[in-house]
Amino acid sequence: MNLRGVKTGLKMWAFVMLMLIFSGNLSFAQTADTLSAEGIEFTEITDAPEDTVVAASVLKDSSSIDSSQQVKAKDNAVKTIDKQEAQQSLWGIFITGFVGGLAALLMPCIFPMLPLTVSFFTKGNEKGKAFSRAALYGFFIILIYVVLGLLVTVLFGADALNSLSTNGVFNFLFFLLLVAFATSFLGAFEITLPSSWVNKMDANSDKGGIAGLFFMAGTLALVSFSCTGPIIGTLLVQAATSGALLGPAIGMFGFSFALAIPFALFALFPSALSALPKSGGWLNSVKVVLGFLELAFALKFLSNVDLAYHWEWFDREIFLVLWIIIFALMGLYLLGKLKFAHDSDLQFISVPRLMMAIVVLSFSVYMIPGLWGAPLKSISAFLPPQQTQDFDLYTPSLLGGGGSAPVATHASGPHKYADIFHAALNLDTFFDYDEGIAYAKKVNKPVMIDFTGHACVNCRKMEANVWPDKEVYKLISQDYVLIQLYVDDKTEVAPEDVVTNAKGKVLNTIGKKWSDLQASKFQANSQPFYVLLDPKTEQPLVQPQGADYEVSNYVTFLNSGLKAYK
Repeated sequence: MNLRGVKTGLKMWAFVMLMLIFSGNLSFAQTADTLSAEGIEFTEITDAPEDTVVAASVLKDSSSIDSSQQVKAKDNAVKTIDKQEAQQSLWGIFITGFVGGLAALLMPCIFPMLPLTVSFFTKGNEKGKAFSRAALYGFFIILIYVVLGLLVTVLFGADALNSLSTNGVFNFLFFLLLVAFATSFLGAFEITLPSSWVNKMDANSDKGGIAGLFFMAGTLALVSFSCTGPIIGTLLVQAATSGALLGPAIGMFGFSFALAIPFALFALFPSALSALPKSGGWLNSVKVVLGFLELAFALKFLSNVDLAYHWEWFDREIFLVLWIIIFALMGLYLLGKLKFAHDSDLQFISVPRLMMAIVVLSFSVYMIPGLWGAPLKSISAFLPPQQTQDFDLYTPSLLGGGGSAPVATHASGPHKYADIFHAALNLDTFFDYDEGIAYAKKVNKPVMIDFTGHACVNCRKMEANVWPDKEVYKLISQDYVLIQLYVDDKTEVAPEDVVTNAKGKVLNTIGKKWSDLQASKFQANSQPFYVLLDPKTEQPLVQPQGADYEVSNYVTFLNSGLKAYK
């Protein structure tokens, strides 16, 4: 074996991994330090670490720490939370991209090329040299796609990427784009690039050497575009709307990394190629299944637009009905009951295909009770809020009883913006900061501010999985005054409510007002963001925190605020 060739290939892959780590760290720092009123992020957040909840004495005991140190400690802790949330977001984008790359490998445009390309590297070459050439080829694949991701960031800019997740026009265009991708995968048409591009790239790949390998990688990217284009487009849309500055580049890195790995591994172990399944009609079936998934995913963007602009016609039932039908049709397709234009005749159902059909059809049946208000906790993050449900048997029964009596007594009277927003889980909720603070002073209760958003999937998950817990629900409904502030709402405020912030920016919508409040007062811009506030001083009782799906941790957080207030 040529050890020098193997070492060269391994160095290439080590360099690629360093690129990932460096890019991630750079983006984390930039995300944490960028706090603009328009810079809204909806990040993937896992369980909050224990050190994000600080003892009340740290914030309230003036004998042990002065006010300037309190502010500094609060700012540092919030920035730590933002960095952790940004890190989770970027890793989520990378994993999504990696899974998309694995899916692309099973496409009819790429899978048959795998053994042909590997045999080109191994034919007449020593094993070490073949691996080094294949590793360099994989490196160029990664380079091409990462540059594509960086171009998206450069063309749109950081501020534009941050605002995409809540922009109605962009969300609607993304919906139409994903529907086009889905119909392409289902066989209605093919998305292809001009043949002249492919021919020029292929001619340059014959040059040999490093330049030849680069053009070979470019040829693969162009030739496979009809299969990878919809996946890449979907991934770039998801990454761009995450608000992360390097999201598109990290997503493309994950995608291309999964795409490049097999070429290097099979060049190192060419005998493993014999274990691959033969190309056939099953490759088109992979495309069709992905087409169904693209169609289901597109509905989430349409729902975002409906919620942000209060159209109120795409509610939870309609969303669920569409998903039930889409996944039921996918199950029937897997059983061979549906056939599309490019499908070959299905003589029999393989066991893996049958198992997939069972899972998909079971998922369709699982969603049916949601039409009557069942919380469907496993997918609650993707559904419209529970309060958009017209026929809901679940919410009135949260605290037991006959299932028809309301579980919250709204003795506080009518609330501002109550005609626009709907309270989660029938809680007595204020949607205006000043109004909620005034009521809390009147009844002598602490305030819980929930900075949320229509497009915030983690907000929906918290409302469906954590808030319905009896202890959590009791604490929020009886011991706190709840204020929900939507930072992405597009409703214009009344002329007398329009304000101009310290930077001279006019805040003329509900979303802009609360986004600026979160950024300026609490130095944070991610959602959900929970602040337990003393209404008299309007200062946090304990350290604010983001999403925490562990009920016991959330109960501890709420109880710590009550203890500090008393």
